[in-house]
Amino acid sequence: MEKGEKGFSLIEVLIALALAGIIAVGFLSSLATVSAVTITTDERETAWNLAKTQMEYVKDQAYATSYATAPIPDEYGGYTATIDVESLHDPSIQKITVTIERHGEEITTLEGYKVR
Repeated sequence: MEKGEKGFSLIEVLIALALAGIIAVGFLSSLATVSAVTITTDERETAWNLAKTQMEYVKDQAYATSYATAPIPDEYGGYTATIDVESLHDPSIQKITVTIERHGEEITTLEGYKVR
């Protein structure tokens, strides 16, 4: 190098690389968090829609002491539904509770009433 020419020293280059690395790690970890939140939100929304479908299925059935679940389509693998019926003081009203699980973990619960 001739006198008067300026360039980057090794220390300046290493500091710039370290800062770029720190920024990249922060960016990539935020992408991972966003991805996990998106998956969880999709799972909950799917479970909620399945619960509403199950509730409508029960309401379309004849009045009974228990109800079978509606078939869950194959594309929703891992999701299961449970329907609980509670008779209230008035024998013509039932409290229906639909619980949706995925791989054994409860995702959502929907409660409603059925009238004879």
